[in-house]
Amino acid sequence: MQVRSFYVKPNIPEKLLPLREIAYNLWFSWNWEAVELFIRLGGNYWNQSYQNPARLIGMVPQERYERLATDDSFVASVDSVYKKFKAYMSDQGTWFRKRFSDLNGTIAYFSMEYGLDEGLPVYSGGLGMLSGDHMKSASDLNLPLVGVGLLYRQGYFRQYLNADGWQQEEYPENDWYTMPVTRVEHEDGTPLMIEVEFPDALIKSQVWRVDVGRVQMYLLDTNIPENPPEHRVVTAQLYGGDRDMRIRQEVLMGVGGMRALKALGITPAVCHMNEGHSAFLAIERLRMIMEENKCDLASARELIWASSVFTTHTPVVAGNERFDPALVRKYMEPLGNSIGLGWDQFLALGRERPEDTTEAFCMTVLAIKLSAHCNAVAKLHGVVSRDMWKNTFPQLPVDEVPIGHVTNGVHIRGWLSHDLADLYERYIGPRFETDPMDFNLFDRIEGIPDIEVWRTHERRRERLVNFTRDRLRSRMTRRGAGASEIRSADEVLDPRAFTIGFARRFATYKRSTLLFRDPERLARLLNNEKYPMQLIFAGKAHPHDNPGKELIKHIVHMSRDPRFRNKIVFLEDYDAAVARYLTQGCDIWLNTPKRPLEASGTSGMKAACNGVLNCSILDGWWDEGYSPEVGFAIGSGEEYDDDNLQNHVESTALYDLLEREIAPSFYDRGRDGLPREWIRKMKASMKILGRFFNTSRMVAEYTDKYYAEAMRKNAHLGANGLSGAKALSDWRARVQAKWHEITIEAVDPSSVRDISTVVGTCLNVKARVRLGSLTPDDVQVELFHGSLSSKGEIVSGERTTMTPNGNGDGVTTFQGCIPCKMSGRYGYAVRILPKHADLVHPYDGKCLLWG
Repeated sequence: MQVRSFYVKPNIPEKLLPLREIAYNLWFSWNWEAVELFIRLGGNYWNQSYQNPARLIGMVPQERYERLATDDSFVASVDSVYKKFKAYMSDQGTWFRKRFSDLNGTIAYFSMEYGLDEGLPVYSGGLGMLSGDHMKSASDLNLPLVGVGLLYRQGYFRQYLNADGWQQEEYPENDWYTMPVTRVEHEDGTPLMIEVEFPDALIKSQVWRVDVGRVQMYLLDTNIPENPPEHRVVTAQLYGGDRDMRIRQEVLMGVGGMRALKALGITPAVCHMNEGHSAFLAIERLRMIMEENKCDLASARELIWASSVFTTHTPVVAGNERFDPALVRKYMEPLGNSIGLGWDQFLALGRERPEDTTEAFCMTVLAIKLSAHCNAVAKLHGVVSRDMWKNTFPQLPVDEVPIGHVTNGVHIRGWLSHDLADLYERYIGPRFETDPMDFNLFDRIEGIPDIEVWRTHERRRERLVNFTRDRLRSRMTRRGAGASEIRSADEVLDPRAFTIGFARRFATYKRSTLLFRDPERLARLLNNEKYPMQLIFAGKAHPHDNPGKELIKHIVHMSRDPRFRNKIVFLEDYDAAVARYLTQGCDIWLNTPKRPLEASGTSGMKAACNGVLNCSILDGWWDEGYSPEVGFAIGSGEEYDDDNLQNHVESTALYDLLEREIAPSFYDRGRDGLPREWIRKMKASMKILGRFFNTSRMVAEYTDKYYAEAMRKNAHLGANGLSGAKALSDWRARVQAKWHEITIEAVDPSSVRDISTVVGTCLNVKARVRLGSLTPDDVQVELFHGSLSSKGEIVSGERTTMTPNGNGDGVTTFQGCIPCKMSGRYGYAVRILPKHADLVHPYDGKCLLWG
């Protein structure tokens, strides 16, 4: 049977036509007036559409459209929202244009997942939510940025629990024709297609566009008739399948993503790899540059290295993507050969120790080696990452490994409850919405009356409890529960009780069951007549993570314990909608990772901007965000070798904190019924944490630290047929070839054992250096100095540049001065690095000499 398809579009009256344009731009997701408009349009259809306006406009009956088209109030609301939308889209006087008017080119942002809205389920968790918020703030700041990823036919799994509390997965099909995506087509209506060479076939992919305010995302889709069945499923599931499926997805995203941009007429000035999944893009970018400019590999590599940004998110070695070299060879050797990269050279790009033939191929290492701009996602995570990847930069002190940090944030307007947003509009003013970079506006939060803050929060808690009960009833009905059991959902939770929320991916290091370590003490806490508490859990375990599933099962079983009945709830199918209710309605947001295994975490930031206080281990973002005025810390940042001891100590500390400080503070009410001290912390959390842990600051920091310099390097090195890149590669080749000729012949003073000086002076140091065929302009001679540990090692070293001061007999004397700022025992060493004005940094892993 031959099936011929056709598409039926909603017949929207002319007065309401703007609804379609708004529905197909994710701008609506962070503008409550637009969401409210669709709720009014759809009525009961809103929830049936999974809060997806693109689907909703096709579900609304024609007679309702006709009726609303004659409703002056509704038409006026449509006109008002549309006017606001068009004003936003046309505003060119935004932060990036004002600050970087000299920059040209496009930033291409690659991510495996994007969490933009409930109605576009191509995300699994934190990485996707961060990517989505990155896109939204890029729009707000008007960055010349495009997103690139994959369009998953089944997305990430939907979670449900069986009667025993064991996680089950289902994969409903996404219908792209009722979602806020638009297929990219040629003028004749045929779809834009790109091709990627796989070992057994030439794979085709069509491209879909997602409008996110002022910026666009382009997502690849292999589920088309032109592909054989085994390749149509490459974009079926996010993080699904075996290792072969994973590498096919990553080849498609990296190599195919670059080809999609070219087909769209976009030549990125900067490529940002958000995690290592897309690192193969660097190989394809090399091929494109070599082909277009008729240049050699070394010149092309200088250009892509200087204009690539890589963000690592994983502080656990095992969590970084690694492939068997044979599998990488199967998919990537032809592309490597096409640019003159021998197989051993290719493998070396993905190995910390290229000489180790047993080492797997690591996508993180590939990204680090081909990106001059690398960063972690929190200050503490930067420390962890530099230590984790120090072998990629041999001889370099771990503190100098070139991985910086840009602490994550959240798109505040996208996560702020509409109730609080109304308060902000009244007391902060419209600039909170129109000027996201004016962080001083957060100071005005202090002017919001306490009673309004508290009553608003109480409404959110009530809505959370009602949402939880509705969700439980729905799940019970699905499981075939009896009428009495379904009615019991009405008794779950107390809308007035102190509510603790814990929602995140169920990985063992996050220790979701830490609070259950002493069930008897927990029972006393929850059932305290004076200070009652209740717990709401949510989260998914990876389909293959049975230990994570066991944690979920344990919580479900504990919730059925008579001691905890109606006090503990596990909400199934954690997604963006559940996250909103929880982060807007809980009183405390609990986080108990094993330090330092949390890279950043952003759910606590979402909670903080809604006045929900954090109670967390000092890990990830909370390590730099915590102060006593904004929340609570479990412990003092200790790290343990004994897991059992750590769990005992930190669970006890958590119980003590809840019992002696948190609950009494929450229930301490004045004569007016307000918990003044608690509200003070709520306001401080919203003000202090909100002004920093937001993606406007984050994206601006990426731009200031990385994007702007990378764009300038791309323009400079790529000009005039890559003349700058060619000159730099020639210089690098010459320096690397002659580096062995350099020797440090003498250092004066040669020892600091018997030297003493006083604070406020300088220790003058001279070094006699034989440079061989190189010149003083080719090198940077430095003093590396700092206090000494008990082992005689320099701690927190500083760099002081030495200047050439005399030349004779082929030896150059360099001189420098170490400032003596504080008393104590110090040490120094002389070292030599390559130097060139066009280098982003000198750490190439090859040229470094200590003396």
